[in-house]
Amino acid sequence: MARTPTIILHLLVTLIVCILSSARTSSSSASSSDVDGFLSCLSADIPPSLIYTPANNNFSSVLVSSVRNLRYYVTPDTTMSRPLVIVAATEPAHVQTTVVCGRRHSVHIRTRSGGHDYEGLSYASVDPHRHFAVLDLAALHAIHVDASRAEAWVGSGATLGELYYAAAAANSTFGFPAGNCPTVGVGGHLSGGGFGALSRKYGLSADNVLDAVVVDAEGRLLNRSTMGKDLFWAIRGGGGESFGVVVSWKVRLVPVTETVTVFSIRRLRNESAVDLITKWQAIAPALPRDLYLRVLVQNQQANFVALFLGRCGSLVDTMRGHFPDLGMTERDCQEMSWVKSTVFFNYGRADLPAEVLLNRSSNPYYYLKVKSDHVQEAMPGHAWESIWSNWFEKPEAALLMLDPYGGRMGSISPSATPFPHRNYLYQLQFYSVWYENGTAALEKRMSWVRGVYEDLTPYVSKNPRAVYVNYRDLDLGTNELEEGGNVTSYAKARVWGEKYFKANFKRLAAVKSKVDPHDFFRNEQSIPPLPAAAK
Repeated sequence: MARTPTIILHLLVTLIVCILSSARTSSSSASSSDVDGFLSCLSADIPPSLIYTPANNNFSSVLVSSVRNLRYYVTPDTTMSRPLVIVAATEPAHVQTTVVCGRRHSVHIRTRSGGHDYEGLSYASVDPHRHFAVLDLAALHAIHVDASRAEAWVGSGATLGELYYAAAAANSTFGFPAGNCPTVGVGGHLSGGGFGALSRKYGLSADNVLDAVVVDAEGRLLNRSTMGKDLFWAIRGGGGESFGVVVSWKVRLVPVTETVTVFSIRRLRNESAVDLITKWQAIAPALPRDLYLRVLVQNQQANFVALFLGRCGSLVDTMRGHFPDLGMTERDCQEMSWVKSTVFFNYGRADLPAEVLLNRSSNPYYYLKVKSDHVQEAMPGHAWESIWSNWFEKPEAALLMLDPYGGRMGSISPSATPFPHRNYLYQLQFYSVWYENGTAALEKRMSWVRGVYEDLTPYVSKNPRAVYVNYRDLDLGTNELEEGGNVTSYAKARVWGEKYFKANFKRLAAVKSKVDPHDFFRNEQSIPPLPAAAK
């Protein structure tokens, strides 16, 4: 590793220590010597231009560079903490150094790839005494496509949009099954499983991971063969914050047709929208795997949005055969390339160039709270009527997203990866966005989301409620340390952990106890080590 000149190191560390000294009393649980030692350790092997502290004029701009939720940046709630240091890694060696220095000096690390964690845990903490640094992977975004093998190595800092664009640039019939938002980071998305419009055809993103490069809690650089099968299993759906830092992924690119077809059909509530949603619940998960049909419910309308791997004529025939009540016709069709369909799904329009997928910029101007669930048996029509009357007529009503499972999703064992929710009809997501700052707006929106979530209890998953870990929700519970110890309590973490992972939670904790027994990689909802008594 390259060494920075001694005089620059001395000036850098002195400046950082002076700036941080006033912050330690409120945001640190480690001693000042730990922090000083951590900064000095970092500076020995990482260029000073990649280490950001409040001493730097651009510290705030780096922090906000991929913040997607102002609730954890500009908020009336001051009982939270921000990082003391941000390390903008540009090579795996910087990740290794940050982990080694953090372990040595008792500074925990939070890793950020795209910043889309719904609860902001990749760059903030709801514990005002939490002492941590952020390891930002945005610069590790290289993508290398092997077209002859239909495979790609993708840096964790790449976005889904960049991956989609690179795959299509290599071959217009290459795609990848992942989410609909192009600015989501690959690292976090794949670590949580990765659901999207191609999942009914090809499974989750994690089902298409072939290899990975991980920095573990000892600072070692491991690949699939050296990390072992248990760790490779855990990182493909067990969450991106518990086992190490994945710096890159080898993924399988999947075949898509030269031309795909999309549509967006809106039906008002007084145009049988409730009846259509009620029928959709059983129809959508049983559709041919080439067809993904989701529903977006907001205000007084339901928007049925589809991706079909094929031409318009075939789609019309399929819809007439499976869902004639929707009334889909050729006039609803829009034919395009698969990569352009990813633009359509995010922006709701098809006239934008594919290059918009390369836009990584973050301009956080909204506040966000999300709650989600899964449905095993179709909800009756009267339940939908009640929800619409009681909740969606309110001015603070959120967007409801309904995404179908089935197809390839349902043919994979729930224990094949940590993601266990494969046998449900569909997932639902209440996505509340608002723009007003202040406690009143916050409480109003949070109350709506929590209220409708509670109201749905009789109709959704139970024992436990089933939640997709990429739709992070701190309402489910947060970690606490073992009494008298310095590792996360497994017994208390089960409260939230089994909602995300069901029976896979215990296996994840067992992996944690092997690869990170001292619980270095931790946050409010990280996997705890499995205690010996529970094994």
